[in-house]
Amino acid sequence: MKKTIAIFMTLLLVLMLGACSSQETKTTSKVSSKSKVQKIIVGTGTQFPNVCFIEKNGKLTGYDVELVRKIDEKLPEYQFEFKTMEFSNLLLSLETNKIDFIAHQMEVNKERQEKFLFNKEPYNIFPLNVTVHKDNNEIHSIKDLKGKKVIVSPTSNSAVFIENYNKEHNAGIQIVYAGNGPDSTINQIKTGRADATITTPFSVDFNNKAVDAQQKVVGEPLLNSKVYFLLRKDETPLQKRIDEALVELKKEGVVSELSKKWLGADYTVNF
Repeated sequence: MKKTIAIFMTLLLVLMLGACSSQETKTTSKVSSKSKVQKIIVGTGTQFPNVCFIEKNGKLTGYDVELVRKIDEKLPEYQFEFKTMEFSNLLLSLETNKIDFIAHQMEVNKERQEKFLFNKEPYNIFPLNVTVHKDNNEIHSIKDLKGKKVIVSPTSNSAVFIENYNKEHNAGIQIVYAGNGPDSTINQIKTGRADATITTPFSVDFNNKAVDAQQKVVGEPLLNSKVYFLLRKDETPLQKRIDEALVELKKEGVVSELSKKWLGADYTVNF
């Protein structure tokens, strides 16, 4: 009888140890699985109409924001988290590892290429146009900007373009840089303190509807450059995965639909 009880207790102990071991394995597996998910901090802004901005309900949204969210859904090994800031602070934040990539309609230029890494698959075309007050009948194209005051956001695509144009053509344009509140582009154009800006048609449409900006686009597009996400040089694995997700989203028609919804037309780039 004692021998039978001893055998029973031994079997019970083995089963209990096996159960604990199995539970431990499951728990370890879950922890291991979670640890594989890498948090990625995405830098963007809040002031770019239809691209990255805060809705009335306080939600961050726009074309670039919603596209990044769709890319995040395609990449289970990453968890994207947005960090918003002034556009002029984005490049420094990327350089100092405060963010992992930038989603803010970034065009390629030499300075950015030297310091950073662009993903390879462009996600839309960025048109730039001369934009003036709706009652301005003197400025019809970039050639009419000589001696005029043109306001742009510092380090923006528009700023880089107009600065280069001014130097290369000795155009005599007075370039000023936008601030906040009364010094914003909208207010300076509206009050006549600035004569023009360089921006996109979809921004003009949004501002006219949202805050009665009283702007209009004049002349032909100055350029239609491809835009990308901007990463640090060592982020090639993330670059590759972003490109793979983008290709899938383009094939599925998601990128095109987001462009139509937020930008008013299909500005996507398909290959």
